[in-house]
Amino acid sequence: MLPFIEVHHLKKIPGVSLNTATFLWRITQFVAVVVLFFIFYKFILTRFYTGDNQLPILFGLWLIGSYFVIPLVHRAFSYFYAPNYFVGRAKSPAGLLSDPINVAFFGSRRRIHIAMQAAGWELADPLTFKTSARMIYSILFRKSYPNAPVGHMYLFKKRHSFAYQIQVNGYPSKRHHIRFWKVPNGWYLPGGHKADWLAAATYDTHLSIKAATGQIDHKIHKDVDKERDFVVKGLQKTGHIKNIEIVKHFTDAYHGRNNGGDRIKTDGSLPFVYL
Repeated sequence: MLPFIEVHHLKKIPGVSLNTATFLWRITQFVAVVVLFFIFYKFILTRFYTGDNQLPILFGLWLIGSYFVIPLVHRAFSYFYAPNYFVGRAKSPAGLLSDPINVAFFGSRRRIHIAMQAAGWELADPLTFKTSARMIYSILFRKSYPNAPVGHMYLFKKRHSFAYQIQVNGYPSKRHHIRFWKVPNGWYLPGGHKADWLAAATYDTHLSIKAATGQIDHKIHKDVDKERDFVVKGLQKTGHIKNIEIVKHFTDAYHGRNNGGDRIKTDGSLPFVYL
């Protein structure tokens, strides 16, 4: 959840293709990380790692590895194996496939805000060091934070436009949450479908250490279809929905894992919600 690593997109360089520039930039980042890690090991760790200060050194290594080194390694190599086109999944800041896209919307940003708030959802705060610290405090001490932030996810090479959440049991250790992305103008989804907005809804069950990075983050419930249906049914009760079209098998039904190693399963259906 902590906003240590963000995705930066390169501008077009005259005479160099964007794919080549991106590849060279990621390789440069990877080499720089390896060199810095070696310097840290050679000149700091070997000199100060003694029996009296093992815990602080190990904690520092975990922070550097989980929030800097491992994400940059993933970013460097995801260039080769992660698809660079729409596959019905959002991407993490490190470029790994993340949560499934499981709701589509027709309507303006204002209509979405009105409908979501009428259904009892709270607009999530932007993810910053301050809001991250407040969320960690609220979870540790079981304090309410109805506008707790969500981690950055990307679709169409852009961070989500906004997100909503509903905390459970009065604090955000468990929560419903959903991210929204504006669909680019003229963009057709698989099967020739169109939409104004796409969203990824998942349910956070508790905090855990992510297997893919070692970062502390929320673990999601594997049944993302259940959360998709929770969103749609809640909106139906508000009276702000004009129509719902369910496209079955929009993607193949599958079992998989998200960027943090959490299990996910879906039947592949996608509801198109008209506001």
